[in-house]
Amino acid sequence: MDIHDEMPRRRGRATTHNPQNRFETHRVQYDPAALAAEDLRQITTETFLDTSKSILSKNDSPDIPFTFGINPYRGCEHGCVYCYARPSHEYLGFSAGLDFETKILYKPDSPKLLEEAFRAKNWIPQQIALSGNTDCYQPLERNMQITRKLLTVFCDFRNPVGIITKNALITRDIDLLQDLAKQDLVITMLSVTTLRDELVNKMEPRTSRPLARLKAIESLALADIPVGVMVAPVIPGLTHEEIPEILKAARDYGAEVAGYQMVRLPGTVRELFIEWLDKELPLRAQKIKHRLEDLHGKELRDSRFGHRMRGKGIWAETVRHIFRVAHRKNGYSTKFPKTRTDLFQVPPKNGDQLRLF
Repeated sequence: MDIHDEMPRRRGRATTHNPQNRFETHRVQYDPAALAAEDLRQITTETFLDTSKSILSKNDSPDIPFTFGINPYRGCEHGCVYCYARPSHEYLGFSAGLDFETKILYKPDSPKLLEEAFRAKNWIPQQIALSGNTDCYQPLERNMQITRKLLTVFCDFRNPVGIITKNALITRDIDLLQDLAKQDLVITMLSVTTLRDELVNKMEPRTSRPLARLKAIESLALADIPVGVMVAPVIPGLTHEEIPEILKAARDYGAEVAGYQMVRLPGTVRELFIEWLDKELPLRAQKIKHRLEDLHGKELRDSRFGHRMRGKGIWAETVRHIFRVAHRKNGYSTKFPKTRTDLFQVPPKNGDQLRLF
């Protein structure tokens, strides 16, 4: 029996351990018998300063509809067990397991670096994605306010931004989002995986509860901020049957547009997710595995462009059909709101000489 089979899930954490970093040759393994029960149950979040000299991450995937993204945090305290971003933590010398959700790097210079990028002569105004990899509104943002400061820069330069999050904390910044919305410079998306609180507690433990996300959609809609719902990730055999209910609920709360993405399990995420299934949902685990195999092959993943976000086979077609029917039935817009790039401006810096004309 694997040592981790005996380890209880930590409070507020989806994973139980740290699988070996693929770039490391040595592994430290703790003996549960040598640790007190509370040591096993609780693990605090550590933060580390990230001194990156640039903030814009360039994307070259044809599956993703943006060229540049911003990630003010590396690692994510939300702890979603299926998160495709987990393997990125291994490049930092950490594990994709517990380390990803408990050892978070933060970038306090993000606003300054974004301003420098916007002032560069070769900058071409375009929509930038916030939360391209990890969530910009994860719990640490409540105190650090890096995302809020970034939004201030977007306002100053009138550069468009797209935001996706699983956290209702986005409503804190309605004042800035309204300023952007008045000039068609923002679109917001709330990601909803399931409407079942008990499943959220196990699968994405530090995200906002489903009702809080729906109410965040409502608050944004009432403030005339373009808002939609992203059903993501869809997990066949576990959450796919909720698609109609999620789309109806989000539409009732004011979502204008909707999209979806299938679950994908790159690298170590496959191991973590299968372990989680066996531990948390033993009666359904085998069925879910078989459906994922139909979706992405025996390895439960398919890295090919054009396939990784949607999958293939009968379950990919089934989910596509369910989504399309519910999307049409609930009257969602067929086109996402377009943001403007023609309003971009470079504001004067302190000490700059003002123009006469």
